[in-house]
Amino acid sequence: MAGTTIPNRRAIIDRREVAARLHGLEADGSAALRAAAVEELREAMEKGGAEISARLVARPSHGSIITASYSFLYDQLLRLIYDFTVQRLYSNSNPSDAERLTLIAVGGYGRSELAPFSDLDIGFLTPYKQSPWCEQVIETILYTLWDLGLKVGHSSRSLDDMVRMAKSDLTIRTALLEARYLWGDETLYDEATRRFYVEVVEGTAQAFTAEKLAERDSRHERMGDSRYVVEPNIKDGKGGLRDLHTLFWIGRYVHQVRDLGELVEHGLLTADELKQFRKARTFLLAVRCHLHLISGRPEERLTFDVQPEIAKRMNYAERTGKSAVERFMQHYFLTAKQVGDLTGIFLAHLDEQYGPRGRRFIMPTLRRKPRKLNGFTLDRGRLSIPHEGFFAEDPVRLIELFALADKHGLEIHPTAMRQAGRDEKLVAKKVRKDARANQLFLDVLTSPRDPETVLRWMNEAGIFGRFIPDFGRVVAQMQFDMYHHYTVDEHTIRAIGLLSKIESGLLKDDHPLSHAVMGKLVSRRVLYVAVLLHDIAKGRGGDHSILGAEVANKICPRLGLDAGETQTVAWLVRWHLLMSASAFKRDLSDPKTIEDFVLRVKSPERLKLLLVLTVVDIRAVGPGVWNDWKRQLLSDLYSAAEEMLRLGHMHQGRNSQIEAAQKKLAETLGWSQSEMARHFKRMPKAYWIAENEETAAANARQMSAAEGTNDKLSIAMQPDPERGATLVTIYTADHPGLFYRLAGAVDMAGANVIDARIYTNRDGMALDNILVQDPFGGTFDDPGQLERLETAIRDAMANKHRMKERLEARPLSRTRAEAFHIEPLVLIDNKASNRYTVIEVNALDRPALLNSLTHALFQSKATIRSAHIATYGERAVDTFYLTDLFGEKIVNSSRLKALQKRLLKAAAAPKEEEQEAA
Repeated sequence: MAGTTIPNRRAIIDRREVAARLHGLEADGSAALRAAAVEELREAMEKGGAEISARLVARPSHGSIITASYSFLYDQLLRLIYDFTVQRLYSNSNPSDAERLTLIAVGGYGRSELAPFSDLDIGFLTPYKQSPWCEQVIETILYTLWDLGLKVGHSSRSLDDMVRMAKSDLTIRTALLEARYLWGDETLYDEATRRFYVEVVEGTAQAFTAEKLAERDSRHERMGDSRYVVEPNIKDGKGGLRDLHTLFWIGRYVHQVRDLGELVEHGLLTADELKQFRKARTFLLAVRCHLHLISGRPEERLTFDVQPEIAKRMNYAERTGKSAVERFMQHYFLTAKQVGDLTGIFLAHLDEQYGPRGRRFIMPTLRRKPRKLNGFTLDRGRLSIPHEGFFAEDPVRLIELFALADKHGLEIHPTAMRQAGRDEKLVAKKVRKDARANQLFLDVLTSPRDPETVLRWMNEAGIFGRFIPDFGRVVAQMQFDMYHHYTVDEHTIRAIGLLSKIESGLLKDDHPLSHAVMGKLVSRRVLYVAVLLHDIAKGRGGDHSILGAEVANKICPRLGLDAGETQTVAWLVRWHLLMSASAFKRDLSDPKTIEDFVLRVKSPERLKLLLVLTVVDIRAVGPGVWNDWKRQLLSDLYSAAEEMLRLGHMHQGRNSQIEAAQKKLAETLGWSQSEMARHFKRMPKAYWIAENEETAAANARQMSAAEGTNDKLSIAMQPDPERGATLVTIYTADHPGLFYRLAGAVDMAGANVIDARIYTNRDGMALDNILVQDPFGGTFDDPGQLERLETAIRDAMANKHRMKERLEARPLSRTRAEAFHIEPLVLIDNKASNRYTVIEVNALDRPALLNSLTHALFQSKATIRSAHIATYGERAVDTFYLTDLFGEKIVNSSRLKALQKRLLKAAAAPKEEEQEAA
């Protein structure tokens, strides 16, 4: 893409000066002469590369100039190599017609878009089959480039070969489309260009366009079909450089344009849109150059570890509520969104040119024709506008456009989307206060059809953020962590889509409880508005739940919600993390957990609303975050809270619950009355609340079998696909430090503890029920895995190995987490339980963290009664229910301080510990 002016080119490389040095080289034989030339060229290349890198530091956002500068450097080097080869090494003063050769740049190099570690894509063209002289020259040029350490993509073809292969291979055709003359026989290059357009391109524009768009869709699907993934691929991801290239390829193929500016002449872009195209391209190229230089290789993925460094290099500064890296990534996502807008504009023109009358080129056909469109029109089955001034006449139509699209199941014509994007500023205070506009927006948000798609269109056009300015503040806003996979706006729109699918029954099998609850709600629109607003105050420098509740109190009346609905939405936004925190970080068998939760929720309707809001919030975080274990915990909490809200006082229900559990177990086991009585007597009360019927029966049989065979260490493993985890039960004599050894053994076997219930029977035996998963959140159920885990547990119990040293010696597998710093935090709560001291530890997740923490508790002479392990990306949140050695709460303040200090030290990453020691 020509048109970029490179300042002071000779400071990068002075071809005349280098040519003079090459001309003056003397050596014995061609091999020695070429070796001497390579050293001269290497010096020039390194000097030029250093100059360009310095320019990137000085002007870190000038991506187009930098990539053009790299291209210029290699243009000059290739010309020098070519001339040196044909003049000094293989001189040919009277070449025949067959001994003509042209050197061309193709692909990204042809576009003059070379990043620091990009491949050098070149082509050699000959008029006919290669002559021996051409073969020698080509081979020598390539060897010289390889000796310089360059990664070269190359091809050698005759003109006939070029035409034949371009016709049959889309990749070759695309590369040649961007071919640029470098050096050699210009007449041959002109002939190649003429033949390419006459014999390959002519008459195939429609087919090429369709193939390129199909290729683009396939690439998006492969990369994850969202431009808002928080570790985007800058080249191939949605909204990345390749999307811009696709548009330019199509424009060049259809209209044979040679420069971006010509797209305006052909009506493919307006002057403003061309400006946006260039701005997006420059930014993305700058980011790519920084990414290559930081990585030291041709890296295209914008991973967490490089994002802060690029933000620093590109001079992003911290602002209230937003770190420098979050501001940089928001700029990136806004640029990706702009690329998406430009893509839509191109598709509109292509559709006009190639879509036969009555059907659409890219979109599916319309099923039915709506009657009332209030002045809007249909263009080949898509909702459109009669003229450019249509929205200006009545700006409420900018909301109505999307409401009609939803109501009638229509797609919006790209020209209407284009005009809506241009007119987005018409959505001002007057429109936001308009009752009809607010009702239309609420209709879209709470649509029983497909609100996710229509809201996404509204967001792409910029109307969503204009109509709800608070939402506009989180558009393209990322959260710099490994837990959230999408930007805030994308997460919110996905959550609304999931809510709609759960309600309609599309996800009934995945979420039966949530689907059932949805049908019993008094006000479904309260839930949809709460999902819209639950994260709306992120990035404001405070608790987004509290700030979001304030936003809800402001927005809900505007949308037409009454005072009661507004209060409920504000409460849901304020406490939208309450249910997940209670379910994942607290012991649900402890009555105080349920009491505290119910005390906050207060009503069955709020409980229903909070359950579904929690489910869609977790599911919309990203793939792999939701699992059966989380579903089970939330269902258990919901059931317990619903029962308490329905029946009232908890303790009466608790005693009857214990009796019912014991009665069921007696029926299942069929043991004698005396055997059952003995078993009931030895187990603590908490056991009967915590464990389900199947687990209690399995535990009883295991304990009986172990006593029958005098087994000192009984280990049972039962994969539980319903919970997506494997239950590991250890029955052995209780002793201090038992659990920390078990935690280390589980880690050594490559599993993760997600929950643990630890019981000391009245006869001094320990029964530990530990739930484990594989590192990907799946059931740890492979026979080899289970065998390895049992061996690790037996070795740990026998103290065969020095567990701590073995764990610390293992290489850290989760290197991505090293991009983050989490200050360890230890919270001690003596009010969360009537019987136990509850300690919550927040720390950077790493292998053997649980072992380190439980060893610290062992050293502190604290007894672990249950442990609940949650992981949020790179952040581990481990909660322990503790007593002292006498079974009492730990209340002594100096002991609690010492315990906190020891846990903080254990939670610190090993590197941090070393730094402290130094």
